[in-house]
Formats: sequence, structure tokens, C-alpha cells
Amino acid sequence: MRLLIKMDDVKKQYIDYAYNKLSGFIYSLLKKDFSSLHDKKDDYKFFCFSNIFGDSQKYLIISSPLKKIINSLYEQLMLKKKHEDVINIGEMQFRITDVQPIDIVLPRRNIHIVSSTPIIIRIPEQKYDEYQIPEKERKRRYVYWRPHYPFHAFLKQLSENLIKKYNHFYKTYIQNIDIFEQFSYKKTVYNKLFIHGEGHKFAATMWEFEWSYVDDFQYKLIKFGLDTGFGERNTMGFGFVNLKK
Repeated sequence: MRLLIKMDDVKKQYIDYAYNKLSGFIYSLLKKDFSSLHDKKDDYKFFCFSNIFGDSQKYLIISSPLKKIINSLYEQLMLKKKHEDVINIGEMQFRITDVQPIDIVLPRRNIHIVSSTPIIIRIPEQKYDEYQIPEKERKRRYVYWRPHYPFHAFLKQLSENLIKKYNHFYKTYIQNIDIFEQFSYKKTVYNKLFIHGEGHKFAATMWEFEWSYVDDFQYKLIKFGLDTGFGERNTMGFGFVNLKK
């Protein structure tokens, strides 16, 4: 499920796309019902979000396969709308004008999905030989996938990551399979991610994915990916994807 949040600027301001600030705002909303979520040891907290977008009217979308998270966020945001509270996201200030729950209807045929925020995929150290990562670029633990690495490495790691999250969420034991049918790489984004106050450089990529037809399992996985995000660091806003009409 998703929430479409409509906002007005409180002041004339520059829209800051720092993922950690948006993430911090969402965690602050979840404190009431999910106080320990931020400190969970595993990476699977099952929500993702878009950038702030729009011109005179600003929008933000938050997604999650957990209805409890969506319901909690909806209640907190509607309270802020009712009281006309100013919400602070980093140095930005907004007032909420509307909050709409959305459940995306995924078709069975001619599915076209686009990444709205960059997708992060890391290649683990133990797979450097398998994916022929150049010796001079190998680092301890992992490297971020970039387009001069094999494309099948990205797609395989992306599939494994989505299945791993699906198994964790639904308590299943699905084996790794190839999920993605047609794909189109768009561009690479280099930036810095702030974790516990420290900056970490990363590489992430923008994509489009298409399926002419999906079976029942692919359907469930793609629908789950729309809710939880593709790739890694979803709760930092990475890997938010949209269904293209």
C-alpha cells in the first residue's frame, strides 16, 4: 500500500533531496506505534518513499507492504493536517493539505516499472570472481554495482535481494530465480549517504523494467517490490519504483 501526501510550502525554500532527512521524518511519525523500528538489527523494516516532487503543490509518497505501518502513518499525518501543524523535514517546512491511501493495481500483462529513486546494489566480496570484478576495484566486504560491471550481476543480485526480503516478510523459503525479463539502464548516480552522522560514498542506478506476462509468483514478487522497494537501503528512500501507465 501507499500514502500520497500533498503539502504546501510554508516558506520559499529549496527542496533538499537528502534521503536521511526524509527517512528521519518518517521514523519520527512511526515513534508512537513502532518505537523500536529504527533500532532493529536487520535491514528489513519494510517501507520506502519517493523524493518530494511537484511545483506549487508538493507531493511525497510512502509505501509499505505492512498495513500497520501505513495505517499508523496515515493517523499521524491526518492529525497534523487537522491541527495545521508545520512539519519540518530537515530545514524544509510544509503544511499537509491531504493524505490519500493508494493500493496499486498491477496488471498481468505488459507491465512497465520505472525507478523513481536510485537503486543500490552491492556486489559481495565472495562473488568478485563470479562476476569478474576487476582486481584493482575490489574492496573489502563489497563494491557498489556500476555499469562497467556485468549487467547479469546487477539483475541476479537484485532478484536475490527481493526474494530474500519476500521470504523474510512472509516466512517462506522460495529459492532464487531470475525475476527480470526486459530491462533498460538509464543512468548512474554518485552521492554520499549519511549513516550515524558519517558520510559514505555510494553508486546507485536508475532503470526501467518490463514484462510481457508474469506468472503467479512473479506477480507477487513485483507487487511486493512496489511496496517495499527494489534493491538495498529502501528505508533511506532508495529503490522506490512506480508502475508506468
